[in-house]
Amino acid sequence: MPLSPDQQADIDAQRAATTPTRRATAPGIEAHLYSAIPVLDHGFVRVVDYMGDDAAIVQAARVSYGAGTKAVSDDRGLIRYLMRHWHSTPFEMAEIKLHVKLPIFVARQWIRHRTANVNEYSARYSILDGEFYIPAPEHLAAQSTANHQGRGAVLEGAEAQRVLDILRGDAARAYDHYQAMLGTEGQQGLARELARMNLPANIYTQWYWKTDLHNLFHFLHLRADPHAQYEIRAYAEAICKVVEDWVPHAWGAFRDYRLGGAHLSAQGLDCVRRMLRGEAVTQETSGMSKGEWREFLALLESERQG
Repeated sequence: MPLSPDQQADIDAQRAATTPTRRATAPGIEAHLYSAIPVLDHGFVRVVDYMGDDAAIVQAARVSYGAGTKAVSDDRGLIRYLMRHWHSTPFEMAEIKLHVKLPIFVARQWIRHRTANVNEYSARYSILDGEFYIPAPEHLAAQSTANHQGRGAVLEGAEAQRVLDILRGDAARAYDHYQAMLGTEGQQGLARELARMNLPANIYTQWYWKTDLHNLFHFLHLRADPHAQYEIRAYAEAICKVVEDWVPHAWGAFRDYRLGGAHLSAQGLDCVRRMLRGEAVTQETSGMSKGEWREFLALLESERQG
């Protein structure tokens, strides 16, 4: 189960309590407090705390630009201007703290985003639960032949079942051996910090992860992308829903200029201008490498389809 009974009881108690405050609150994210969004088979994301909202972003920006900007720019317009022109510091005025339960191999991808504060469940002091991520059949895919770090066709039938049997069997055996090494009551077992090394990377861990909105947007730009690995993308998409409710103006600007936008190199921009003038541009005349040209054409094609 995603939440342990003790965790659920603690969350229920906190959710039932109300505390008056003078600080600014964001109604959209208040609704997410003390509730867990399920992710994958045993994981979740939940909001523990937050600071700031769209108004905090605007407030910080106007300290920099002066009060005069308020007469010519409403909050939404100013936030979109900040996003459009890569003014990042005002977005750092809003922060969020998340409690995340995730497979260890996903955590190892996630931790590459170093601009955050993290405290992870320690298997040196506590015994890990026997919960392992087992992909749904539709997410079992072969290695891509075109992308060394991507997936290809979905496995089906007997091959898919073979893989699932291996994953479940290995997880069960590893956890049985983990418990056996820890020993039983009255029997001295191996230290927890050593026994954990036998566990596979699909066992679940938990952590508290706190970051500001600017760095959260960077995380989401990479991990909510359709090309990101499915498992971490599932967490990013859950966080996207929270952010949309928390800071709707900032989310709208991020969606339009980052998630839905595109960045062109100087050569790419020059090619677009030449194409608009009716010139036939080829890879040989573009000034791009073959790889850059393929990506450029793929971007234009996706824009046409969109």
